[in-house]
Amino acid sequence: MALAGISAAPGNPRRILIGRYHEITLKGRNRWRFVEQLRHNVRDAFAGWRLGPIRGEGPRTLVDLPADISDDEAAERAALIFGLQNFSISRRIALDLEVMKHEAITALAGRVGASFAVRTRRSDKRFPLNSMEIDREVGSAICDALGLRVDLTNPDLTVSLELLANAAYISAGKMPGAGGLPVGVAGHGLVLLSGGIDSPVAAWRMMRRGLRCDFIHFHSHPLVSAASREKAADLAAHLTRFEGRASLTLIPFAPVQREIVAASPRPLRVVLYRRFMLRIATAVARGCGAAALVTGESLGQVASQTLTNMTVIEQAAGLPIIRPLVGMDKNEIVEQARALGTFETSILPDEDCCSLFVPAHPETRANANAVEAAESVFDIDRLVAEAVAAAETMRLRFGPAPRA
Repeated sequence: MALAGISAAPGNPRRILIGRYHEITLKGRNRWRFVEQLRHNVRDAFAGWRLGPIRGEGPRTLVDLPADISDDEAAERAALIFGLQNFSISRRIALDLEVMKHEAITALAGRVGASFAVRTRRSDKRFPLNSMEIDREVGSAICDALGLRVDLTNPDLTVSLELLANAAYISAGKMPGAGGLPVGVAGHGLVLLSGGIDSPVAAWRMMRRGLRCDFIHFHSHPLVSAASREKAADLAAHLTRFEGRASLTLIPFAPVQREIVAASPRPLRVVLYRRFMLRIATAVARGCGAAALVTGESLGQVASQTLTNMTVIEQAAGLPIIRPLVGMDKNEIVEQARALGTFETSILPDEDCCSLFVPAHPETRANANAVEAAESVFDIDRLVAEAVAAAETMRLRFGPAPRA
């Protein structure tokens, strides 16, 4: 029952990553741009491996995988790629029913489970059997060969078959993708990465919306330990897995803090710290081409995040501020941090710059006129320029895992 031009011999099937689009499917005439960015991101996610052709077929991208990457490693990489609703590590086989049976049995042999289901998607309507008929034929062969029982509702194991124009693709089920939009289609932002729980989650959420992110971290070393710098580097490296490459700019903030502490009212210190951070971040963002700043602020969470204070603080920024967590509570943010894998790093003890010289009773309703009056004694341009000049920049790239 093979179609012309396709060999029916099982042989050694080529492995193909099939990624099925998430929001990309909703795009109209600009869809090609999202798909092209996705292909670029696939190559970044698999940096260090020589991928074969990457091609589109309907609402999916097909990627030829090299022989030297394991299925598990390929799946871990694919799970990081924003823009995919789900994916499978598939074998390309002939459009032949006997080959499908053979490869389905091979795919399940040795796997732990008592029940199974076959799910067929028949995009190529030339094949003489419909999807339900293929499910029955292949399922019957699995029952006879492996003694498994069919469970279409909650199977332990799943065989997925996709029949496309020139071949069939078989896999042991589909795996969830990262969803969202491909990183890079929504522009470029600079994330204020504090080292705490919130800002890594904010960065991840914006990358999922297609924003390419670089990172900036303010520290008070050597007045305090280098722990916050190290945490920021670890968190930025973890987040870079989702976009392939990024930069982390480390700003020594202690000189600015010294001047604020020496010449400003105690209750306004936190507000002034934040305003200077935004000025410095704006300068860095413009230097690297970022068009917005991203923060992990959540309304009402701390003194600087009251509505009044956020309004006064953001007036010092020269770029739009994106706050993806603003309406989330701490439990929701912690849950996402755990799922993201940043929580354990974020809770490591450190001394961040905002905890240095913090008054016992910080202002929660800062007056804009009072803040501007307090800042009038500073040479703002000099402080910003000196902070930027003293910055260190780390270039981060997500490469291949160590090989044995």
